[in-house]
Amino acid sequence: MDVKLDDTDRHLLSLLQANAREPVANLARKLKIARTTVAARIARLEREGVVAGYGVRLGQPLEQAAVRAWCGLSVNAKKASAVVQALERLPEVEELCAVSGAFDYLALLRCATPEQLDRLLDQLGQIEGIHQTHTSLILSRKIDRRSTVPAPG
Repeated sequence: MDVKLDDTDRHLLSLLQANAREPVANLARKLKIARTTVAARIARLEREGVVAGYGVRLGQPLEQAAVRAWCGLSVNAKKASAVVQALERLPEVEELCAVSGAFDYLALLRCATPEQLDRLLDQLGQIEGIHQTHTSLILSRKIDRRSTVPAPG
């Protein structure tokens, strides 16, 4: 399906990403279009699969308390499916992306403490099929269009 998005659609999507519970009237004011037009656009974006659903993002207290890291994983190709299944069972693995480059996957990890992250990394190293990891701690977010909390300037 070929979906056409105009500037208003893209602006609406960025507003919904920041706060999917924003009242349609507020969205209409920000977009400078009629409330019924905003409602119709949202319905169309949902119908066309551009908006696949709505979810919950953790608030600032939990976000700031978390220790987050990106972990590059080199995986034996024959074990890739089993590795992905093992990672799915770990609640600390927030996101897993297949990537090109030096690693096969990038995992976004979220732990409550540095000690928990250390234990998790040891656990990742024990998963059969993972033969190398490289972890980078996230110190701060500079741009995050999915967050309801503005990134620091």
